[in-house]
Amino acid sequence: MLRIAVPNKGMLSEPAWTLLAEAGYRLRSNLRQLVVEDPDNDVELFYLRPLDIAVYVGRGTIDVGITGHDLLLNSGTEAVEHMELGFGESTFRFAAPNDSPISSLADIDGKRVATSFDKLVHDYLVEHGIDAETIHLDGAVESSVQLGVADLIADVVSTGTTLRNAGLRVFGDPIVRSQAVLIRSPRLDEHDERLVRLSRRLQGVLTAQRYVLMDFDIPVDKVSAAVAVTPGFESPTISPLHDKQWAAVRVMVPKAKVNQLMDELYEVGARGIIVTALQASRM
Repeated sequence: MLRIAVPNKGMLSEPAWTLLAEAGYRLRSNLRQLVVEDPDNDVELFYLRPLDIAVYVGRGTIDVGITGHDLLLNSGTEAVEHMELGFGESTFRFAAPNDSPISSLADIDGKRVATSFDKLVHDYLVEHGIDAETIHLDGAVESSVQLGVADLIADVVSTGTTLRNAGLRVFGDPIVRSQAVLIRSPRLDEHDERLVRLSRRLQGVLTAQRYVLMDFDIPVDKVSAAVAVTPGFESPTISPLHDKQWAAVRVMVPKAKVNQLMDELYEVGARGIIVTALQASRM
């Protein structure tokens, strides 16, 4: 069986569970289950702490896992990033007190940086020639400056509200931009049939979540203009109609742009626009 590590909690957990469920995999029936066997799909799911997944995949007997790109970098393991999953996007940034003179990367030299991602931050500082002390904390790093443990912090930033409430401000370039990724063990061949099947299913779900099919009729002399409006995920399918002056077009377009594309298509002469949701393949 293919062993898959799944986040048991945190911001990545529910999107990961939804992704696997829509791909046709069996999930746990209650939150106390740590392992779920799915013999129909020849997989076994292990619910693990997000911080530990890359370690299990890189050093243990877990074949693949869903975790954050930042967590993978911080793990220091040999787990390989196999596929981006497009959710759980976040930015990792430095933040200092509002009244602190620290406002650039160079200002960090000689300072104390509190973070839960000490390897990631240490490697980043070394890469940029900055000599600073990295202090590991398991959580609530925004309190470390006020409590005298650090001069600044490095942490995940989404809205920035938590940092502002702690009297901190973000500065400098992002240390890393992250999102959920599928990672694989260095001992698992990327062409392994089980991994290929999993990847294909997940990609099918992601495509179905992000794209829709759009069908419309367009005058033959306006086909080029319509195709330019809707470049789509793949090349459009263009078919002749009984009325030789018209053609039928089918194209896969981003779900988020449907309304905008419909307006633009009507402007170039399209008619009978139909939008259809995609169904993910479970082959």
